[in-house]
Amino acid sequence: MAIVDIFFGIWQILTLNVQSVGYEPDEETRERMEQRAEMLNREMTRLWQEVEEMSQEHRNQEQSGFAWAPLLLSALQHWQCWALAGVLVLLFGLCCWLRKRSREPERDANDPARFFVEHIQRPVQNWDRECEAVKNLVERFLFVFKYVVFKPWYPLLEKAIEVGSAFEGWSPREEDITYRLLVPLKPPRGHIFHLEQDPVWPTRNFRIRVELVCTCEMEQPAGETRCFLHDPEEEQRGREGPSILHDLCTDSYLDVQKIARWFQNVVRHSWRILPESATHRLTMLPSDRSCKFQVTQGPEKRLLIELIFGVQQGDSDIFLSSHNTEAAYTPSTTWLESYSVAEMKFFRHIARQAQPDSVHLRCLQLCAHRLLRIQFSTYTLKTLLMHLLTTIPLSDWGRRDFLERLEDILQYLCSCLEDRCLNHFFTGNDNVPETIILPPHLQMAEPLNLFQHLEQDPDAYEDAWLEFLVLQHRLRRLVLQGR
Repeated sequence: MAIVDIFFGIWQILTLNVQSVGYEPDEETRERMEQRAEMLNREMTRLWQEVEEMSQEHRNQEQSGFAWAPLLLSALQHWQCWALAGVLVLLFGLCCWLRKRSREPERDANDPARFFVEHIQRPVQNWDRECEAVKNLVERFLFVFKYVVFKPWYPLLEKAIEVGSAFEGWSPREEDITYRLLVPLKPPRGHIFHLEQDPVWPTRNFRIRVELVCTCEMEQPAGETRCFLHDPEEEQRGREGPSILHDLCTDSYLDVQKIARWFQNVVRHSWRILPESATHRLTMLPSDRSCKFQVTQGPEKRLLIELIFGVQQGDSDIFLSSHNTEAAYTPSTTWLESYSVAEMKFFRHIARQAQPDSVHLRCLQLCAHRLLRIQFSTYTLKTLLMHLLTTIPLSDWGRRDFLERLEDILQYLCSCLEDRCLNHFFTGNDNVPETIILPPHLQMAEPLNLFQHLEQDPDAYEDAWLEFLVLQHRLRRLVLQGR
């Protein structure tokens, strides 16, 4: 077991030495590495002492007239020492070769334009056509809801907004693209939505309290003069019959899971009316906080669609969304502050100003596709890119600049790790384009550090460095070797 431990320790040190070219570990990490090296040095000294003692014993035995066979047998029993020495020499040679290779010029990746064409093409040839098909299908679902299954005491559904990577023009997983749309909810007549910060989960989390309001003085629909708040008959019907408070709320707060189940039923019933039902198959997928389904035509063609629900903060581009959280448990009345609509507007703003051959989305796609996602998320890379797009001129994101911009992303991520700080793009950032409307509390807020957990958790910080080194190695190997 000692041999195995020593081999593993040597492998760790050499691997770290190879991968961390240009990386200076912090004091705590350096101290652990030095302790490990000292332990290995002591173990190697002990082994070589055993070898020396063995050799002396063999010389004594030879002088005493013993045969060569016992000597050979004893030497074979210590073959591990020589095997270890051989492995050490091989690993040392490999380390030197890799360090030398890392210092070599990138040789222009055998032509960056060719590399771009071979590896950074859009993963789906008919991506734009599929995006349009998804938008049209969701519009028909909402049309059926509005004119066929709509109930006046349930939330009003507004036009769906395309969000997420697929509609932004990139995808972290080429083989499994999910088309996400946000469906804004408005309160039904006689109700208002009051947004409150969640007292249990205050960071970026809210609750939506549903309140009755007086409509006596408001213009009523033709033939209706009732007020939910003041008409006794209407109030009694609201308590006993279907209503948003009774069916879609928990303790007067809008319930994400009840909303999701309600809309899943809407999709099932609406599908039977749509013409696509004659040639396509609808499969509902499990989800507690959204409406996920798959539309299939034939054995190969399929579309994965997810509808999430949101309540707009004032007239801004920030919504309270039903999308899943990273926490192990999230109450069903908790809604997360979502920037997905603002992000979509940001990338459309960039697309209008960037050159036709801009590679910013391809850089993001390539990095996200090779991410381990232990400490980093695709949102981390997306945030990095948005910061770089507002600091590096858009004229410098063409195909000829692809390798330089890819290296900029890695260097920026490295510097953020060293500082344990990556600021959220839409919080306290003066570089947000004016076309994006933010609520006042975000404009005036202090920058939000997405890497704050790395300051508090040394193990997470080490894991983040390891993931960065792996991502760096994968990207550079792809550029240098094409795989």
